[in-house]
Amino acid sequence: MAGRAPEDLFDGFPAGLAVCRAVEQAVSTIGDASMAVTKSQVAFRRRRGFAYVWRPGQYVDSDVPAVLSIALPHEVTSDRFKEVAHPARHVWMHHLELRDAAQVDDQVRAWLREAYAAAG
Repeated sequence: MAGRAPEDLFDGFPAGLAVCRAVEQAVSTIGDASMAVTKSQVAFRRRRGFAYVWRPGQYVDSDVPAVLSIALPHEVTSDRFKEVAHPARHVWMHHLELRDAAQVDDQVRAWLREAYAAAG
């Protein structure tokens, strides 16, 4: 984990940390993935990254404790996504604002499973 933990990124932001830990727990039930914590995000990877948790308040004025960005091989339409970007030919990045850990529900876990499978 390169010496950093999610607690470092979410220091002083317990709701964001709870969301991050809920995502970590959900990923752990899917299969083996690495977790890397940087100054800006917590990344979950297989051969490629597939899920990223970050704190929007680092970049813009926001009261949202955490955003989960999920990399999928196609666009998913859902009112839950704040934004969907298409940064690469085979990647659609789906940004989901999460206010508490309970929002990491069955639907989010299904998207994480699909992203995990696509990340090889």
